[in-house]
Amino acid sequence: MSPYLAEALGTLILVLLGDGVVANVVLQKTKGNNAGWIVITAGWGFAVAVAVYCTGAVSGAHLNPAVTLGMASIGKFEWALVPGYISAQMAGAFLGAVLVWLAYLPHWRETQDTGAKLAVFSTGPAIRHTVGNLICEILGTAVLVLGVLAILSPDNLEPGSGFDTGFGPALVGMLVWSIGLSLGGPTGYAINPARDLGPRLAHFLLPIPGKGGSDWGYAWIPVAGPVIGGLLGAFVYQSLWPA
Repeated sequence: MSPYLAEALGTLILVLLGDGVVANVVLQKTKGNNAGWIVITAGWGFAVAVAVYCTGAVSGAHLNPAVTLGMASIGKFEWALVPGYISAQMAGAFLGAVLVWLAYLPHWRETQDTGAKLAVFSTGPAIRHTVGNLICEILGTAVLVLGVLAILSPDNLEPGSGFDTGFGPALVGMLVWSIGLSLGGPTGYAINPARDLGPRLAHFLLPIPGKGGSDWGYAWIPVAGPVIGGLLGAFVYQSLWPA
């Protein structure tokens, strides 16, 4: 498998399971309706872990343009591969969202809340505050990229460290779970431009009954915030663990 295909497949799995848990909680007449924020954050954490296990050995399982750009910015990834990785991540996120739409096909008509339908696909702020929302996405993504690089750092992967037995992806999933629980409340923690923009585009294009708008006025925040945060997290990592 090519690394580009692996990135597309991994991001598809990430969004299928991540947006899938949101659909299960917020759409009407599902088995998980109203299960709550803990279920959503846990589902997203597990989604990340599964996606990383599936594709990490092939592409490194970035699954996130913020991770790809952050790693490239500190010399841990080739810039020449960045456009292909990001394109694959966007395509995988879009296709994953389409599969969620298909999985919950009869529930869209049963759900009258247009905001709930959009929430399945993309994030939105609890309180619309441009500066505050942007800061939250920057902080969450900085913690994500710093945490991913630290968990998978050479020191932690040395034999006998405990991380060299395949537990790394599970820890990355726990990291995402922690971010969701602690920093996810203000914006829904996109922390990944592809995860938000690809499904938002799917929401815009799919024939969802009574879907409402796709909130394009907010859409730049879950793109710009994670990109800035990813670069910040990578530079903090580099300062702590210089090559």
